Amino acid sequence: MTRTIVITGANRGIGYAVVRALAERPDAASLRVVMVCRDPVSGARARDELARSSQAELLLVTGALDNLRAIRETADKLDGACPRIDVLIHNAGIWPAQRKLNEDGLEQAFVVNHLAPFMLNRRLESKLAQSNARIVQVSAGIYVKGKVDLARTPTGEDFSALTTYANTKLCNLLLLAHFAERFRPLGVTINAVHPGVIRTGLGDRKDAVGLLLKLAKRFWKAPEEAAPPILRLALDPALAATSGSYFDGQIEQALLPHARDPEQAEALWRQAETLTALRDAAHTSDGTHSAR
Repeated sequence: MTRTIVITGANRGIGYAVVRALAERPDAASLRVVMVCRDPVSGARARDELARSSQAELLLVTGALDNLRAIRETADKLDGACPRIDVLIHNAGIWPAQRKLNEDGLEQAFVVNHLAPFMLNRRLESKLAQSNARIVQVSAGIYVKGKVDLARTPTGEDFSALTTYANTKLCNLLLLAHFAERFRPLGVTINAVHPGVIRTGLGDRKDAVGLLLKLAKRFWKAPEEAAPPILRLALDPALAATSGSYFDGQIEQALLPHARDPEQAEALWRQAETLTALRDAAHTSDGTHSAR
């Protein structure tokens, strides 16, 4: 049976490293790897580079994740391109240098880092349930510095070039337990992993913060070192029943209390449903759920 693995932000950095690791596996011929990339040119280049020496089926799906309309379109493309989805890896993320609102009036990092995974999980829910899929959220240890203001964070009124990335990653982790509980009857698992401090283009900029990051990145790990902990959650049979957990590399760790606050998590979940116009799932005749 061919396993289908979807990964967002797959044309560079950690995403590209994960795809390459999959393409080089001994069982690559049994894998369909769906690379979700915003830019069709760089996406096609990355796919073609890896396809030259791999037996895996590498499929490119072009789609943006920075506004609600684009996320819906990307979800629809994935639904059409994938007869099944066995693994969904949320890797795409941004660390913006300045506050920027999208066409929905929402801050860009809040959308890409938080609402995009939420929407893809909900809109692809029935398909994920059909294959007892695993969802892997690529997280960041900097969530420990995050603070969520439900009134200000969505529109970036609390924007900071240093902390907004942490805030939006925290948003994502606050919903981890909710998704694990929601997906349990469907046989779908979801876990988050901080793969390490990795040397990618994330956060690159030309200001003072960018200069400091550039200097610091000289000592960070190469993207290839991020792939093993991500793929362990995606494929290791020993973790097939694990759900709702956070991993720092290979080690499972308890999230800090502010990432497990049930009241804030519930409020954030309801806010995400409202912003994305996804009301709570309804049961279908086959026992799965479908987001409306």
